[in-house]
Amino acid sequence: MIPPAVVIPFVKASACGNDFLLVDSSDLVGLTELSDASALTQRMCDRHDGVGADGVEWMSAHGTADVAIRLVNADGSAAEISGNGTRCVAAYVCAERGLEKIKVLTDAGLKTCVLTSRRDSEYEFEIEMGAAQVGKEFGVKIGRGEMTGIPVSMGNPHFVVLASDFADDWRERAAEIQRSPHFQHGVNVEMVVADGKHDVKALFFERGVGETRSSGTGSCASAVATIAAGYAESPVRVHAPGGTQTVRLQGNEVFLRGPAQLVCRGEFFL
Repeated sequence: MIPPAVVIPFVKASACGNDFLLVDSSDLVGLTELSDASALTQRMCDRHDGVGADGVEWMSAHGTADVAIRLVNADGSAAEISGNGTRCVAAYVCAERGLEKIKVLTDAGLKTCVLTSRRDSEYEFEIEMGAAQVGKEFGVKIGRGEMTGIPVSMGNPHFVVLASDFADDWRERAAEIQRSPHFQHGVNVEMVVADGKHDVKALFFERGVGETRSSGTGSCASAVATIAAGYAESPVRVHAPGGTQTVRLQGNEVFLRGPAQLVCRGEFFL
């Protein structure tokens, strides 16, 4: 028999291999151990001694949105938003409450997720991600010389490096870019190769996590930067190791479509 313990109920979800733990704050009433969400997130996301995930989406009720979320990365740092994490939360709300148009309040603003298909525990949503802010291309000095990229904000910071192919040491280069003094609040790095007018291949190195199999806001940034550089046209399919997402522009507004899967439900012992 499992000994008595204070537990945190969770649902694990994945969007193109970008995995998250979803925790409903209504299940946590009276748990004083939650005073440090950063340390707790690190414990829960540990892939050897915890459940394992790229981050935790801490969910709570809200007066004007269907759900409010606070994202904490696997290393305990806070993040404004994850497109994939938001889609995972939308899948949870759809499963629990039957909603097909879900308003999710993130630290990067209100995002509306519209269900486009569902099969068992697998969902597909299109999210209104808001307008992207695209800056001028600039170079970042690293040990191997200089990496040139396009800064993009999707409510969180990105640096998109366009190349003809992926370098074998792309992870090391991305990590060096993240440490650059250019990025006082950190940055998500995308390595992108255009593959026709409507397709790009992308690799992601995210703040607080490192390499991830996919990224929702990173896919948006990759598509927007490639379009701005004249190498692609909307809609853009962004192909990553974890799967494919589609980004389209409607005026200045960015829309992201992709899958989310509810993987399992469990309890984390404190």
